[in-house]
Amino acid sequence: CGSQRCRGTRLVTRTANDLEQLLDALEKRATPPSGEALQSVSEALAAIFQLKPDEVAILEILPPGKMLRFVIPEKLHPAGTIPLSSSSALAARTARMRRTAVINNFSSLPHATVFEAVPLGRLRQEPIHKIVSAPIVRDNRVIGVVQLCRKGVSPRAAGPDFTAVDASKLNSLTDLLARFLILTRGS
Repeated sequence: CGSQRCRGTRLVTRTANDLEQLLDALEKRATPPSGEALQSVSEALAAIFQLKPDEVAILEILPPGKMLRFVIPEKLHPAGTIPLSSSSALAARTARMRRTAVINNFSSLPHATVFEAVPLGRLRQEPIHKIVSAPIVRDNRVIGVVQLCRKGVSPRAAGPDFTAVDASKLNSLTDLLARFLILTRGS
């Protein structure tokens, strides 16, 4: 198959296989992933969606199940937590509703910007404009949230809109991401 769509499907499959192989290697270590390993997971996930690694976030639900905390990007880990009861936090809504959301006008909606203020190697003038957010489920229980975004000086500069195809691709990876979150907990 020589079409653009088939080439894109092969790329996603190859990079998803890369992510799976990375997780296999991390599982064999039997220790929580290092900062370098976290970066590798971020880069692998970013490659699947043609994003930059700082446009990938994975959050875990902390025991007893009332707060979310960033695992990736690692710089956001100490920045605080997000209450699952928050009505303004997309990650909290994603976890509570157990539903994937695609928002291509994110910068124009009211949302907490405290995490966007943490420097990740970009200018402050490059906020999140587009985002897709999906629950990470294990044993029928939400254990985290994965978010992919597009940042830029303007919505156009941020890149193309996320689509239902992107949401479907992301949902197809959540089993792998559940494995990753279990690894980060050291259990």
